[in-house]
Amino acid sequence: MEWPDSLPSASELFPSLYSTDAPEGFCPTFPDSNAVFTFLQPKSSDGLKAQLLSVLERFQSSPQNATDSGATVDESQGMVIVEASAQIEVGAHLIGPCYVGPRAEIRHGAYVRPYSWICAEAVVGHASETKHAVLLPGAKAPHFNYVGDSVLGKGVNLGAGTKISNLRNDGGEVQLRIGGERIGSGLRKFGALLGEGCQLGCNSVTNPGVILGCNSVVWPNITVTGVHAAESKHR
Repeated sequence: MEWPDSLPSASELFPSLYSTDAPEGFCPTFPDSNAVFTFLQPKSSDGLKAQLLSVLERFQSSPQNATDSGATVDESQGMVIVEASAQIEVGAHLIGPCYVGPRAEIRHGAYVRPYSWICAEAVVGHASETKHAVLLPGAKAPHFNYVGDSVLGKGVNLGAGTKISNLRNDGGEVQLRIGGERIGSGLRKFGALLGEGCQLGCNSVTNPGVILGCNSVVWPNITVTGVHAAESKHR
């Protein structure tokens, strides 16, 4: 399928991944086309699930045992890999398969569900939940957040209570809204692609299928829908 040119490419959304300095730890790769969201296809041979499982196969065991810090771990579905320099707090719960990168923080009460890919220096905070999602280096979901079927770019910050909705009320295919046009994503679950540096205010909500270009700003208590260019403002 051909996708509109107005959809941003991975290099436009996550430019630091394409710089000369490779990020520490492991990060995913994204499709070269502007259909970055196809990375979230559960059965894709080069999607999130497949890439994460490939990374986990590099480890015979986790460099850090998260239970030593008072967290609980469920590896009944896959490995929980936590890099040695990550900070895991008492009361966090991690379910494999998942990966927690160097100097990442999993704080008290965090709920890290299967296929969470928490890159270097990213934060999953108190009462925040992740599932089938990537927090790229330095991305933060620090307080009462939900991040499912999504990718948060470097330096993204979710204000307290911000939720990324990933499923339509009718359970149907998530639509990409570009101006007045709707285009099917091919995904039943698709939260958001948030470009690097996006800042979302407290209690904001992104409807399923949101794409925000780099350095976009969402004011508190605002609900956002659709595909928006870099540095867009939502108030």
